[in-house]
Amino acid sequence: MTAKIAKSRAVFFDKDGTLVKDVPYNVNPDLIILNEGAAETVQELKKAGFKIFVVSNQSGIARGFFEEKDLAAVWEKLNELCEIEFDGFYFCPHFPEGKIAEYSFLCDCRKPEPGMIFAAARGHRIDLKKSWLIGDSLKDAEAGRRAGCSTILLGNDTKDSDFSADNLNEAAQIILENL
Repeated sequence: MTAKIAKSRAVFFDKDGTLVKDVPYNVNPDLIILNEGAAETVQELKKAGFKIFVVSNQSGIARGFFEEKDLAAVWEKLNELCEIEFDGFYFCPHFPEGKIAEYSFLCDCRKPEPGMIFAAARGHRIDLKKSWLIGDSLKDAEAGRRAGCSTILLGNDTKDSDFSADNLNEAAQIILENL
């Protein structure tokens, strides 16, 4: 008889506009500024037992603005600023109208598709029904919904997501109240 390994719950964060101020196509760590409450929110949710991930469309790769390797410094900076070790950073480098042929196609990972979330779930044994996605766009909410997560949109009403919040601290409270 084999023991069943329990799956973890997770919170998936969009990066630009959610965790950090949106600076288009930025890979310069010196320009990364956390949104208010970002560090406290990820720390609080990590302490509550959630695995913490970033899921981010990064079409700047397909557009030829930067390379995949350039994102490593961004992920390092987010770990440093949030004072935690994120469980994973997932990004979609694709964009159908991109300049770099190997990244210029329709994929299943570019939000609103749920591919990044599914990849994290497979790689980290995540129970998506007990997990959440926090974002700032309808594409974020749709990706979370398609993956089976509960969703919170920052600054948007709940007709497009399960919940809405004015800021990240409020989003964390919604999650902790709905365990």
